[in-house]
Amino acid sequence: MEVTAAAGDTPRRTRGARPQRREGGRPVGVPYIVRNIPTYDILGEESLERIERTADRILAEVGIEFRDDPAVLDHWRRAGAKLNGLRVTFEPGMLKEIVGSAPSQFTQHARNPARSVEIGGRNVVFSPAYGSPFVTDIDKGRRYGTIEDFRNLIKLAQASPWLHHSGGTICEPVDVPVNKRHLDMVYSHIKYSDRAFMGSITAEERAEDSIEMARILFGADFVDKNCVILGNVNVNSPLVWDGTMTKSLRAYARANQAAVIVPFILGGAMGPVTNAGAVAQSYAETLAGCALTQLERKGAPVIFGNFLSSMSLRSGSPTFGTPEPAIGSMVVGQLARRLGLPLRCAGNFSNSKRPDAQAMQEGVMSMLSAVHCGANFILHSAGFVDGLLAMSYEKFIMDTDFCGALHAYLAGVVVDDNSLAMDAFLEVGPGHHFLGCEHTMRNYQTAFWDSALSDNEPFEKWVEQGETDMALRANRHWKKTLAEYEAPPLDEAIDEALRDYVERRKNSMPDAWY
Repeated sequence: MEVTAAAGDTPRRTRGARPQRREGGRPVGVPYIVRNIPTYDILGEESLERIERTADRILAEVGIEFRDDPAVLDHWRRAGAKLNGLRVTFEPGMLKEIVGSAPSQFTQHARNPARSVEIGGRNVVFSPAYGSPFVTDIDKGRRYGTIEDFRNLIKLAQASPWLHHSGGTICEPVDVPVNKRHLDMVYSHIKYSDRAFMGSITAEERAEDSIEMARILFGADFVDKNCVILGNVNVNSPLVWDGTMTKSLRAYARANQAAVIVPFILGGAMGPVTNAGAVAQSYAETLAGCALTQLERKGAPVIFGNFLSSMSLRSGSPTFGTPEPAIGSMVVGQLARRLGLPLRCAGNFSNSKRPDAQAMQEGVMSMLSAVHCGANFILHSAGFVDGLLAMSYEKFIMDTDFCGALHAYLAGVVVDDNSLAMDAFLEVGPGHHFLGCEHTMRNYQTAFWDSALSDNEPFEKWVEQGETDMALRANRHWKKTLAEYEAPPLDEAIDEALRDYVERRKNSMPDAWY
């Protein structure tokens, strides 16, 4: 097993590496992280080539079905693939050649230009969890998500200095009709956050609505030339792309917006129980989706995505935050780098039903795999509990705090005159402390990351303050954050145009609840 560095031995401090602090110690976020530690390669060339050859065999000998979207079959036919009904097979190397036109790095613009993110290369973007039908908190317990919950979570993300992206379907607002909620969700991202965001993918027309709202916000010409919205599209593993997803994928690519291509491999159900086989399958499925974006519009941005998971082979229940998918993600990172595509991989996963020790143990296991595998866009960075069935308010705050620690971790070790601190040694000398020396005073605001939640007080003081655990401190934190939240300013004319579009689209169709 090899472990090799993808960055130099002495990292440079660059913008995005470590947040600075305002006077008073309040953290100031950066638009995204520029990693100053290396990614890690755990497999050698021979093993990687075997996985790639197996993926080629899957694509050539088994193939992938593309259902309910004739335009996709036409794309593949023109590209030279072999069709047998809905099943498409590909000659080895064909899809790699097609994805060569996709950019290795791109900017996703935010309505606040200072919050735009760079996706690809050495850049890391943290985004909230995505897709939960339920929300949960200490006070009210587990319940279906509402549009109020959805907006609350956007506000919490916007208020955190440790996240960089507003996300997408942070929770499902089930109090809004299924065919109309995407309008409220996209509007809420625009209204309550000035960060980059994601749109709908649950139907082609909903993807088109999301893109059209982005055009209202940024201008049609700007959107045609720049990425301003992402769409997270999922393979129906094993080896099936359904029309709902490919039509949305093509809508984003057609508009020059980025599709995030993500298979969901649940080992033992939607894929093999063995890591290498699951990685080969996911590689084949993702590569096909990435290539399809290039056939729809050559040069469109695309993100190579992956979601490996295990399962309890005794009960059949999915398991999250386990070691096998975590180490599998490391291999996915190597494969994505070989393709030269931006990567979305892993995240902060947990099966725990509460914001407890299990939640944080599983979350750290999976989140560190995302950091070390080289993921550029890390969806599910905050809030994920109950196997993604629920978004936890408290876990959201605990996870964003952990993201803050990762900012410092990814900054690496800077080696320069200031960090070597020779002036401090000369000033302090033997047998004295460094606490009040000039070097300490010069660096005290940026030397260490400072958790907003951890208790570092003596035991007696902790008892006097109520013996609270981190979940309860997080509960208090999110309530205080929402009470103090102020929406970022939005141009009134744009706001009016967006609200008018939402109203017209809603009035054009009857409510649908399934």
